[in-house]
Amino acid sequence: MLSSLLIIGTWMLLVISAALICRKRWPEQQELSRKIVHIGTGPIVVLAWWLAIPAFVAVPVAIAVTVITAVNHRLQLLPAVEDVDRNSYGTVAYGLAISLLLLLFWPEQAIAVCAGVLVMAFADGLAGLVGRGMASPSWTIWQQRKSVAGTITMALVTALVLLLLVLLSQSPLHPLRLIAVCALAVGLEQFGRWGIDNLTVPIAVGLCWAWMTV
Repeated sequence: MLSSLLIIGTWMLLVISAALICRKRWPEQQELSRKIVHIGTGPIVVLAWWLAIPAFVAVPVAIAVTVITAVNHRLQLLPAVEDVDRNSYGTVAYGLAISLLLLLFWPEQAIAVCAGVLVMAFADGLAGLVGRGMASPSWTIWQQRKSVAGTITMALVTALVLLLLVLLSQSPLHPLRLIAVCALAVGLEQFGRWGIDNLTVPIAVGLCWAWMTV
């Protein structure tokens, strides 16, 4: 158990270190360091699944990390994992979503936890980077700018993540249901003021996993 926690802790240390290096190297790219943490956090649930971390360990650790991110959001002790150009509680919502998914599904339906967290990590994380980095038509919802490039990235990466998890778990593939879950994730991501999509997207995908694969 100690070695398993050490592996996960080492991974998280590498992710945070990469974010700090990017913040120092490219201080004007404030979103980049945060997205490194956002994307890098996702694989932790896969590691925890692979290492068979029990719920009595996984849930308290997730809750503790969520509390730490809330404190950091308030005090800005580690600015590399927070935005400074917009009012967002995304990191706290992300931790809360992971904690809730663990409470609901871990370890019996660990694949549902992985689905929700990995869609949030990769699809939303990459959508934010592409949407900001690539010029494309955009619109505003709830004072949040959304773009064609970012939305397409969200849809494609969500579909890819879910398809890979279906194949990995050897679950039945229902294309129309997979598309429906992708559409739900994209729709919820559009309403992301204050970073609330970091809570709604992973919870919705996790809850829909069983329906999508029955």
